[in-house]
Amino acid sequence: MSNSLIERSKILEFEKLLIENTDGDVIISDKGNVVHCDQFPLKHSFADQIYIRQMDMKKDTLVVGAIHNHLHVWFLLTGSLTVVTEGSTEDFIAPCYVMSTPGVKRVIYAHEDSVFVNIHKNPTNTQNIDKLEAEIVSKSYKEYENYTNQKK
Repeated sequence: MSNSLIERSKILEFEKLLIENTDGDVIISDKGNVVHCDQFPLKHSFADQIYIRQMDMKKDTLVVGAIHNHLHVWFLLTGSLTVVTEGSTEDFIAPCYVMSTPGVKRVIYAHEDSVFVNIHKNPTNTQNIDKLEAEIVSKSYKEYENYTNQKK
């Protein structure tokens, strides 16, 4: 088994452990669905064919992200983060921007209060967040594989 698949399985095991220990206070989850909560406030903005999603993270919090379906850019406006993927562990200090590879699950840890912004394409100009999330992210690697196979 390749190292990246080993790392992927570790991330998935970690996510499963968090979901199994959800208490609604310290650990918040929706069984693998996208969670919207006060601890990680989201701000949604729109421009012509662009969806801008801002998330604020408090110091010492952690998020296990969904799998992004598309190459996109994210900006760290304030703070510092460590981002763990199946291929790397990287530290980011604001201000910076990153090209985000599709098909990767990320574990994001905030070393201090942080604000980061994802920029996604939005060709239909919809402002329906559920429809955007269905296009932008997959909840599992199987869902991502199905998504990419449909796009071929």
